Amino acid sequence: MPQNTSPAAGDRAYQDVKDRILSGDLAGGDLISEGEVAERLAISRTPVREAFLRLQAEGFMKLYPKRGAMITPIGRSEARDVVDARGVLETHAVKQATSTVERTNRLVAELHENLERQRHRIADNDLAGYAMTDAEFHELIIRAGDNALINHFFATLHDRQVRMARSSIHTDEIAEDVIGAHQKLLDAIEARDVALFEERITEHLAAIHRVLIA
Repeated sequence: MPQNTSPAAGDRAYQDVKDRILSGDLAGGDLISEGEVAERLAISRTPVREAFLRLQAEGFMKLYPKRGAMITPIGRSEARDVVDARGVLETHAVKQATSTVERTNRLVAELHENLERQRHRIADNDLAGYAMTDAEFHELIIRAGDNALINHFFATLHDRQVRMARSSIHTDEIAEDVIGAHQKLLDAIEARDVALFEERITEHLAAIHRVLIA
C-alpha cells in the first residue's frame, strides 16, 4: 500500500505527536524517531520530518540529524513566565468580568458547569482529559474579560498550560486539590472580590506548579 505524503499527512503527524506531548505520553527527555511515527500513522517519513520541524520551532522538541528527536523538558524559566503571565491576565479579566452583576453571574454559571466536568474526568480516571478541562476553566475566565488582544495572547499559552497541568497533576489526589482551589477562585469571582481572586490565583498557580518553577 502506498504511503501517504500529502500535506494532510504532515498535519496528522504534527497533531499526533503534539497530542502525545501535551498528554504526557511523551515526556521531557524521551526520544522519538521519524520512522516510529511514520510506521504508527502509515505515512512516509517526509511529512513526519516536516512535523518535527514545526514542533522544534515551537520549542517542543530538539532534532538530532540521523538520530531522531528528543522531547524538550519544561524549563523552569518557561514555567515561571507562563505562571506570571497567567496570574496577571486572569486577574485583569476578572476585574472586567465582574464589572456588572449580569456578567459576573454568566461567568459563575460557566465555571460551575466546567467544575462539574472536571469532577467527571476525575471520576473516570482521565487525567489527560482533566488537564484539558483545567485549561478550559482558565480560558473561560480570560474570555469573560472581553479583550480580543488578551484572548489571542492567552491562546498562545494554551499548549504550554495543558502540558504543565498534565505534568503537575499526575494523581487523582492532586486533581482533587486543584478542583478545591478552582472552587475558591470561583467563590472570589462570585463575591466580585478582585483582590481576593488575585491572591488566590497567585497561590494556586505557585502551589500546583511548585516543582516546575522551584
